[in-house]
Amino acid sequence: MVFSSNVFLFLFLPIFLIVYYLLPFKGRSAWILIGSYALYAWWRLDFLWLLVAITGVAYLYGLILEKQPDGARRRWTLISAIVLNLGALAYFKYANFGIDSFNAVTQSFGLQPFSWTPILLPIGLSFFIFHAISYIVDVYRREEKATHNPLDFAAFIALFPHLIAGPVLKYNLLADQFRSRTHTMEKFSYGATRFMTGFAKKVLIADSIAPLVTATFNQPNPTMADAWLGALAYTLQLYFDFSGYSDMAIGLAAMMGFKFPENFNHPYISRSITEFWRRWHMSLSSWLREYLYISLGGNRYGRARTYLNLWLTMVLGGLWHGANWTFVLWGVWHGSILAVERRMKEASLWKPSPAWLTIPGTMILVIIGWVMFRADSVPDAFRMYRGMLGLNGVSLSDTLAWQVKPSVLVSMVLGGLLVYLAPYWGSRVGDVGSRLLRPRLAVGATVVLLPLFVLAIMKLSAQSYTPFLYFQF
Repeated sequence: MVFSSNVFLFLFLPIFLIVYYLLPFKGRSAWILIGSYALYAWWRLDFLWLLVAITGVAYLYGLILEKQPDGARRRWTLISAIVLNLGALAYFKYANFGIDSFNAVTQSFGLQPFSWTPILLPIGLSFFIFHAISYIVDVYRREEKATHNPLDFAAFIALFPHLIAGPVLKYNLLADQFRSRTHTMEKFSYGATRFMTGFAKKVLIADSIAPLVTATFNQPNPTMADAWLGALAYTLQLYFDFSGYSDMAIGLAAMMGFKFPENFNHPYISRSITEFWRRWHMSLSSWLREYLYISLGGNRYGRARTYLNLWLTMVLGGLWHGANWTFVLWGVWHGSILAVERRMKEASLWKPSPAWLTIPGTMILVIIGWVMFRADSVPDAFRMYRGMLGLNGVSLSDTLAWQVKPSVLVSMVLGGLLVYLAPYWGSRVGDVGSRLLRPRLAVGATVVLLPLFVLAIMKLSAQSYTPFLYFQF
């Protein structure tokens, strides 16, 4: 069950919210847990045990680490907790990738491939394991006290707005909110408005562009026009799909009285890749910085080690997105650019340049990376790169032209306008959202959004199942 589905909109969400508000505050964590488990089990009941197990392991390790004195034994306790979590992630997410890569090597030498039954990846696994690891590490660092409330902790891990595809949250961001939070009509109105905004972004823009993206990346020999059009389309599709999901998650949380941090801050107006990663998927960037980059040594061991740590963080971050060499190379691309940019700034070689030059330049680097990110394989990505260089011709091919429908072009133009005009409406979506808490503005926003929301529901009912892109990660 996904947020952009009729069964969620017209069955799960109304029932959940009605019961939620009928219950006293003390009973709401239990209802959140029941509802979240029910939503997860709707996909696969047999994988619910994994979510429960990860939650239980994190809770118990937190209690153990809190009581243990600092020293080698406590450090080994932390290592064992991380190994258990990463071991589950490695088995379910990377076992197929490892076996396939091994078989590719053995077959190149004429040997028989290893027989293997593919493993199904549980949805949301990467996210709730990251939530568990961050909690365990925070307790180890004594930055967070271990919770003695298993119900609130289980509800935090399973909280359905962020369970499947983030944002990646730390327990201390929500711990106090589980103990006490306010529920007001203004907050609920803001949440509903934010949810409708994300829903419209996903269904009306991202889903409208999706067929063109699929057709382009399936082209055997895309021309320059084909490749660049498809790459631009995917750049918009991914942003509106994922930021739309984040808007919906933040909105759902607000309807329950929670405040989630923002996950996007107009990333496509960045003037460098370093700035891009301060604006794109900010919760993941923060997690990688706090729990991977710093753990690798950060900038504490000299320049060369700092560049290596930056590079490794992005490579591992790329691998976290999926078990494919395309994600590894995407991480290599961004990690290399981040290291180069840091070196240039430290050597005073980075000179301020006008926005009309740096924003397009950064976007070209981002788009090149997105091609590798989207491609099914490395050869497929390089097929697109050949097209972008014009090695297969320049003009739009007849096989793709029929996919360039007026509705697709309107969605792309609208998406482009929103990307580059939205920053002028407010320095951050959250700033705009805080203004929507004012009753008059909230009513005005609802009047504008409601027809779009209804239109999106009509479009959703007419189209096939379209899950969020980040569900695969």
